Amino acid sequence: MSLDPELTDRLKRVLAALEPLLPPPARPIDWTSCHAASFRRGPLAGALEPVAGAETTHLDDLLGIEAQKAALEENTRQFLAGLPANHALLWGTRGTGKSSLVRALLHAYAGQGLRLVQVDKEDLAGLPAIVAGLKAQPFRFVVFADDLSFETGDASYKVLKSALDGSVYALPDNVLLYVTSNRRHLIPEYESDNRGAMMVNGEIHHGEAAEEKMSLSGRFGLWVAFHPFSQELYVDVVRRWAQKLAAAAGVAAPWTAEAAAEAILWSQRKGDRSGRIAYQFACAWVGRTGLERRPG
Repeated sequence: MSLDPELTDRLKRVLAALEPLLPPPARPIDWTSCHAASFRRGPLAGALEPVAGAETTHLDDLLGIEAQKAALEENTRQFLAGLPANHALLWGTRGTGKSSLVRALLHAYAGQGLRLVQVDKEDLAGLPAIVAGLKAQPFRFVVFADDLSFETGDASYKVLKSALDGSVYALPDNVLLYVTSNRRHLIPEYESDNRGAMMVNGEIHHGEAAEEKMSLSGRFGLWVAFHPFSQELYVDVVRRWAQKLAAAAGVAAPWTAEAAAEAILWSQRKGDRSGRIAYQFACAWVGRTGLERRPG
């Protein structure tokens, strides 16, 4: 049966008008040369896009978190060796190196087949399709969700929970989940969460619902906690960063008690003591010292 020529012509015009609105076809990623990708949603579907510069951080650059580095590195090495390994939740204070640690592992182990796929919280619904496309690859993938948290009433956590449980779909053996969050349980906790028999927002046993959400963090076999630095550790990290940056810049900047006192004042003004704050002060101090000692 042939179509009406007029109808065929109209369909061609409609398709021609729609074509500029469609996203370009996604190119398959060559994981041999591409070490990291991120998932990006499109008007109709999403696709993985290569990410350049994802592995610029070295493990040696992460100061003051030696125990955390050792724990996650050991887990990653087990994974790369094809041995049992755990999904990991990195939680704690901002600026302490959670995200940097995951990226530093990529730098250290990309040569051994490690690859990184970053997924935003808003794109977790695409997780089954993402991991399905990784299953046949001869590499080991860490699917990385950075700065993840779920607000009250947010049901998107169920996709992640299903992936960890394997109740609806099981993650392939070559995929591991690493998640960072400022919250230990990934959700806000309230006093009312403990009032199991109190009606909150129309739900009689709200505490049970909160417990069900909090159980998400329990699905991660490895918890790695990042806490604020003590003042002593903070000053030591600043000193080590200052020495590294000064040596790299060729600046003569011997560490002094006055510099340590200035570093403490910097952290007090920032209201935080972390690796990020330590690095920021070291940059400012070495840069200023270099200018002061430059001839002319």
